[in-house]
Formats: sequence, structure tokens, C-alpha cells
Amino acid sequence: MNTQWQSFIVAHGGTVEADAKVHFPEMPAESDCALCALGELGVIEVKGADAADFLQGQLSNDLRELSDTHAQRSCHCNAKGRVLADSLVLRAGESYHLILPREQIATLLPRLKMFVLRAQVAVRDLSDEIICLGLIGECTGAVLADHFGSLPEGDNDLAIQGDACLIRAAGPLPRWLYVGPPATAERLWQQAREAGAQLTGGDLWALHHIRAGIPSIGANTRELFVPQMTNMHLIDGLSFHKGCYTGQEVVARMQYLGKLKRRMYFSEVALDQLPVPGTQLDSAGSQSAQGAGSVVDARRNAAGRCELLAVAEIAAVERDDLTLADTGSALSLRPPPYGLPREV
Repeated sequence: MNTQWQSFIVAHGGTVEADAKVHFPEMPAESDCALCALGELGVIEVKGADAADFLQGQLSNDLRELSDTHAQRSCHCNAKGRVLADSLVLRAGESYHLILPREQIATLLPRLKMFVLRAQVAVRDLSDEIICLGLIGECTGAVLADHFGSLPEGDNDLAIQGDACLIRAAGPLPRWLYVGPPATAERLWQQAREAGAQLTGGDLWALHHIRAGIPSIGANTRELFVPQMTNMHLIDGLSFHKGCYTGQEVVARMQYLGKLKRRMYFSEVALDQLPVPGTQLDSAGSQSAQGAGSVVDARRNAAGRCELLAVAEIAAVERDDLTLADTGSALSLRPPPYGLPREV
């Protein structure tokens, strides 16, 4: 994390852990007006004459659909079509920015560099030069409108002001992700606090992602899922007409020739301990040697209950016999807010 910004967090009573996660002494209960310090997020910049063609061959979505007013979700797969990393992608002038957890950058950055070969492309980690903030609620919208002139309203819509970017995040509450220089972030921070925003770290932001049905791939879930299993085709994260990219043949075969047997679902359950990403699911009726599913992410809400996303066998969800493998706790899953199409 940027040293200047880290000092700012500490000056305002927060602490920054080794993984760049930010904590404050009194983490608020859920609030409809919140300021989330997202130190765990970082940015990969891809720039150069061949940047667009290069990324088009690496990511699951169609970069030709990016614009000055729209970002998109995307993922990077291995040759077997399994997701290695997911990101929010935007075009910033002559470069492309991939916004994703820093723990994913450690894996994705060297892999992207490996594929550059003779292309006129520069790939670098911008994480220590930018700041990511999550702003939740109408109270923060007024502050942001002062800086950006107008607010992006649709999911993944984008506003750019100088070197700063603002992306609308999905969910029932208005949410925006700020990505930009520390100086502007500090001004937003101060004004959002004056508007009544409660300080928090990334857990609240991640909780809202879970509620919106947005997956996040990490070290424990890397290479577990093809994109369709995490509903990437339903959240502007996957294109079936863009042409070739790493893993595309497997992804396309699943779409046109196969039958999707696993999907990502939402659940809220009372648990003493949060399941870590990658925790396996069991089902008495499952015949799969891979288990009945896996937890994608889980966070605790203000009531102390666990809210999570999990990829599970569709048949097991319909039987409603899923449990967490390590504790035996029953897990009833339901579709995310955008719904799930019926398989035929």
C-alpha cells in the first residue's frame, strides 16, 4: 500500500496488516452510509500499442465493449478453462487497468508477463501508486458527484475525472468503487466522513459483493471453477463471441455442447465460525468424486450470521441436502439476486 496512504490510515485510528487489509478499533455494524478502506485491492496496468490485442487473448470478456463510461468484469483462465483470477477491467486513456485483490496479483502478474513475448506491451503493478475506496449510500453519492460531476448509475458504469476513476458496483444499496491518486482519495475521505460515513475496512464491501452475487477468486479457490460455475456469464464477465483466449475452447464447449451441473448460489446461515473459501460441501446424494461443491467467499453480517456464496451441484441444491464438510452444518442455498436461468 502507498506509504503516504498507510500513514493516513494510521493517523485516523486504523491499522494495516501485512496483507494490506485495513481495520479500525470499532468496526461499524452494517450501515447505509459507509466508507470502506480497500487496501487489499490493487491494480495491474497493461499499456502499449498491442495492449488491447494482448488482453483480448488473455481475458474472458470482450475488451471492445469497454468505453469511457463502462467497465466490465472478466477472468483469466488456465488452458483447462479453470479460473485463475477475476478482475474488474477498465480502459484509462491508452492503458487498461485490472482491479483485483493483491493476493491475486502475485499470481496473475508474472503469468501475464510470460505471455507478452514480442508484443509491444508493458505490464506492471500500480498497487502502491493508487488508492481504492468503497463508498456506500446516498450520503457518499453527494460527495462523489461534487468530484466527478455526475455519478455512474448502472452496474459497472464508469466516470473518469483526471487520474481518478469511479465505478458503480452492483447491489440494492448505491455503491461506488473509487480508484485513483492518494491526494484525491484523502479529499473524498474527509468529505465522506463529514457527511456521516462510518469507517470500515474491506469486510463490509465484500459482504455487499456476496449479496450481489459477485464472486472473488483467491488462493484456495484458484483453478476450481470454470467461469459459468461462478455465474460470470450472468454478471457481464464472459463473452461467447469475442474469439480465442486461454481456456476458451473448454468454456465454449461447456456453453454450447455440455450441460452446466454446478452453479453459484447464496446462503445465510448461523455458524460459530466462518467457513474459509474453498471449504468443501457434502451431499448424501452426490456421486461426484470432486465433492458436491465449495465455498467461494463468506462474511459475517451485523446480526452475527454468515452470508456466503458457494458453487454447488444443481441437483444437490434441488435436493436441499447440502452440508459443510468440515462441520456438518446444514446449508440451504438459493439463487443470487439476478436469478438463474433454467437448465434444459
